[in-house]
Amino acid sequence: MRLSKLVLILLFAPILAFSYSDKQVFQQIQKDLDSIIVKDLNKKQLIFQKDANQKLSPASLTKIMTSIIAIESGKMDKVVTITKEMKNVEPTIMNFKVGEKFYLRDLVNAAMIKSANDAANAIAIYLGNGNKQKFVNMMNAKAKKLGMLNTNFQNPCGFDAPTHKSTASDLLKLTEYAIKNKTFNTIVKKENYTFQAINTKRTYKMHTSNKLLPKEKYMVGVKTGYTSKAGPCLIARAKDGKKDILLVMLNSQNRWENTKLALDTVLKNR
Repeated sequence: MRLSKLVLILLFAPILAFSYSDKQVFQQIQKDLDSIIVKDLNKKQLIFQKDANQKLSPASLTKIMTSIIAIESGKMDKVVTITKEMKNVEPTIMNFKVGEKFYLRDLVNAAMIKSANDAANAIAIYLGNGNKQKFVNMMNAKAKKLGMLNTNFQNPCGFDAPTHKSTASDLLKLTEYAIKNKTFNTIVKKENYTFQAINTKRTYKMHTSNKLLPKEKYMVGVKTGYTSKAGPCLIARAKDGKKDILLVMLNSQNRWENTKLALDTVLKNR
């Protein structure tokens, strides 16, 4: 390939599938975020990306890894007893009581739908046999296995930490893997969820943290995220007929508007 042709390709690298999108729309969107990647899952084709390999704080997008490990553990019907350590985390929380007992499946739903940190923390401590770091090691081993080479987890919730980092590209790989699981897909498309503590019968109700899920008929999940360092983050999946689009957006102050604009544009031009 001649050098001049290579330079042109590099200059226009962010917009990978011109026929799928309005260039001006994506040029507008990319000004309001740190990183984005959009993929056509059916055609296995990248549509658009910007700084998709930049290491950033993933916030609660982390909980996708926490939850898929729990789902694959084969212990979703096991009972978890809440300890002081499990509930000792910052909001967002379900505000469980010490001694309450829950099925692991309810904790996974709480972690994914409400993004509850006490639920994610309880999952990690339970599956780590009382050792949260052991579970974090499982997360990093899974990331390595999935080829998430620019990712390192330090906690199961997504709290900001010096080396708790990932990339839009790596998070796309993780989500592509997770959505192959039927249970995962069932959870992430729920708008509401209600469950009870097994022993106290205390009822917990929640509504999805994904504002687009109840509003856009093509939305089928998957996860929101926010910390002061990560900013507003979102992984969104849109299905419309034979169209299946996955988007990862990191640190966009207008994540809802930008995600809707991006998905509407892609689906319209498919």
